[in-house]
Amino acid sequence: MKNSSSSPSSELLSEGLLPIHDFIDNLRSRKNLSPNTVIAYRTDLVQFFSFLARHFQLNDLTGFNHEQLTALDVRLFFVSLIERGIQQRSIARKLAAVKSYYRYLQESGEIKSSVFSYITAPKFPRRVPGFLTEQQTEKLFNEVLPNGGNDSGNPEKNVLEASFVQERDRSILELLYGSGLRISELIGLTMESLDLDSGYVKLTGKGRKQRIVPVGKACMDALKKYFEVRKNFFRINTKGEAGTLRTVFLTNKGKKLYPMLVQRLTTKYLIAVTEQKQKNPHILRHSFATHLLNSGADLNSVSEMLGHSNLSTTEIYTHVTFERLKEVYRKAHPNA
Repeated sequence: MKNSSSSPSSELLSEGLLPIHDFIDNLRSRKNLSPNTVIAYRTDLVQFFSFLARHFQLNDLTGFNHEQLTALDVRLFFVSLIERGIQQRSIARKLAAVKSYYRYLQESGEIKSSVFSYITAPKFPRRVPGFLTEQQTEKLFNEVLPNGGNDSGNPEKNVLEASFVQERDRSILELLYGSGLRISELIGLTMESLDLDSGYVKLTGKGRKQRIVPVGKACMDALKKYFEVRKNFFRINTKGEAGTLRTVFLTNKGKKLYPMLVQRLTTKYLIAVTEQKQKNPHILRHSFATHLLNSGADLNSVSEMLGHSNLSTTEIYTHVTFERLKEVYRKAHPNA
């Protein structure tokens, strides 16, 4: 009798004792996925196999017959996730990871059929991304940034360090908004990726897919000033060593930026321009796409600049622009 309440041994959750090693290697070597994506796949599969161990009362899953899995078993896995308070988007991602694993088992000949061939992902309402209005972005770059956010006058910073942080932060926000970068793309940006003479940046996004995105004049000016201040700051503070690093954005200690720091500095500036709950770097990427579409850019071009592999991912922004068009029509048309 199946029992979903008993727990598998902790050793079971080691990748070496789960039948996923070859699949993970395949993701790393052939699918050209980023390390973070591979980690997410592995985490989702460990969670799925943990459920199977409890459900089928097994201590060893290496010999598990995957063809015995039924649609009811899969539904119970969904129920277990919902009961744990897992968000809808995360559930959909976990299903995609498990389906990908079972598709691999079929393609490699380990199983002849898979129950996942008949299971479709649950349809969740797509969340409209938050974004800044044009007026809010103007306030951000013209009023808030020049004053250093809410950190102006910090006595712990000397003049040169304060200048370095301010010019770095402006360049970061200009790139996030002006070119639609993801956080990982921003952090991984190298000097060789930037061509300020031609006005473009070469990015490596999800799936290590490369793309070239224009860099606007305001961003280029900000970057040039940042590089000048950065050079002087590290020449004085670290005898020039950190100033020669290939990484574009650094901490004031000469280290590579990390996601939490980008999150904190973005929140520091956005708190003065928006009351939205989410004040993360991604809101500037959303604003980039929304403002382009509002100004008449075609969907395919925006999708390419965002690095989306599927046009449907970009279409979520058309909802925002359509609502804006309806509002314009309602206010301006005599028969609205």
